[in-house]
Amino acid sequence: MKYSVHPICMGTKMFDKGMMTYQQGYGTPYTIPIYTWYIEGGDKKILVDTGEMQPIISDEREQAIGGKIYTFEEGLAKYGLTPEDIDIVIHTHLHNDHCENDYKCVNATIYVHEKEMESAYNPHPLDFRYLEDYIDDVKENGQIVTLSEDTEVLPGITMIHTPAHTLGGMSVKIETDKGSVLICGFCTILENLEPPIEVRAMEMDVIPPGTNTGPADAYDILVRAKEMADHVLPLHEPKWAGMETVPE
Repeated sequence: MKYSVHPICMGTKMFDKGMMTYQQGYGTPYTIPIYTWYIEGGDKKILVDTGEMQPIISDEREQAIGGKIYTFEEGLAKYGLTPEDIDIVIHTHLHNDHCENDYKCVNATIYVHEKEMESAYNPHPLDFRYLEDYIDDVKENGQIVTLSEDTEVLPGITMIHTPAHTLGGMSVKIETDKGSVLICGFCTILENLEPPIEVRAMEMDVIPPGTNTGPADAYDILVRAKEMADHVLPLHEPKWAGMETVPE
């Protein structure tokens, strides 16, 4: 089975660039898009992550990311879908901006690593990005399937444990007609995977996420991830906001 990967921007964050690039870019204002990825193909309607519930939509933010920001319903409507149409939600992790619309997908089976469920209900004090309210409904409805290892969810779609950003982070490998695509399970931009020359001059091949499970381990996971697929898509790269399909 071959799929198409459609990034849909369903929110943004404005903060210090160092939140994305460990030990780099501190003091630089930066805006990241927050995506839902619609995986088109086959007989199932599939999303990777569900974005923000109430995204801030402004000209300033859309200009910063180079693309349009949608509500969940508007973004799905581009492809003739409603939240009730979604059959499968695959989670990279459960930080709030990746799961705020889960409760709207009442007919979906939701796949997530078991460590993300543990973190959502018992987060470390340093990690304030979990909020159990966003997954309570789907948990009570029995919609969640927890995974403990790499898993092929459907033919051509495989979840791979890559705990660089969170303990249960899962990257999603998808087979397309343009080769394999890896949606990263860790919050990064292209610069994390393709560092500027001044970083490479320090013999660093990647930059760990600004928020990570341990910088050395995260570094090694990013290095491995670069070899996992023909195309590697950092979760918060602004470039995707202006693209209908990745890769084009």
